[in-house]
Amino acid sequence: MTYVYPVISRRAGGVSVGVNLNPNNACNWACVYCQVPDLTRGSAPDIDLAQLEAELRALLGEILHGDFMQTRVPEDARRLNDIALSGNGEPTSARAFPEVIELIGRVMADFDLVGRIKLVLITNGSLADRPRVQEGLRRMADLNGEVWFKFDSATANGMRSVNQTRIPPERHFERLAVAAQLCPTWLQTCVFALDGAPPSAAEQAAYLDAVARIRQRQLPIKGVLLYGLARPSMQPQAARLSALPAAWLEAFAEQIRAAGLPVRVSP
Repeated sequence: MTYVYPVISRRAGGVSVGVNLNPNNACNWACVYCQVPDLTRGSAPDIDLAQLEAELRALLGEILHGDFMQTRVPEDARRLNDIALSGNGEPTSARAFPEVIELIGRVMADFDLVGRIKLVLITNGSLADRPRVQEGLRRMADLNGEVWFKFDSATANGMRSVNQTRIPPERHFERLAVAAQLCPTWLQTCVFALDGAPPSAAEQAAYLDAVARIRQRQLPIKGVLLYGLARPSMQPQAARLSALPAAWLEAFAEQIRAAGLPVRVSP
């Protein structure tokens, strides 16, 4: 398949149906922990909507009415948790993003899945201020949708180092505010050691300040998905990255909770 793939998701706790709108491995960011090989800078190609729909219907049919769960999935994970737009680049860079959401909603309705599973968008949030992306987010909200908005750092230096983007943190924060107003939104934050060192005290403080600002502005953020390195990076910086101890993640999670947001930790 070109666009659709199944995955047993550690964060979802079941089977997730992935939708990859970037089969060209192109993204407008280049996060140093990215697991996509041969990652290039760019945007999603034109999407063959008919092929995407056919693939999605075929896989959902196998999962819901075939023997996929019994033959491919461990017994304790045999539940369909979500359909997730993620893949090998930034999904909202697809020009047809709102049409894709409409298509997925139609297929979910035909399989009686609306309200029974989540529709998740895993995004770096960099295009959340564009009208066509906002149109898709509004439609997602009607489909039990959820946005996982990348928020690895609240400083310019951190975003350049980790995400390799020069987007000002203030602009990123405002795009987060837009997304949260349109569709239920979580922060997704990856933490790791760089050259053996965890995020600095200044980085941690800036992040906690951003959480405090979220609370002060009463942005409807659901919480933080805090996770570490589970699989190796496929980027040139891979040798410089290493996983942090679970205890470090949990200690940082406690600070975030104290600042006012719930946290789910995936070491």
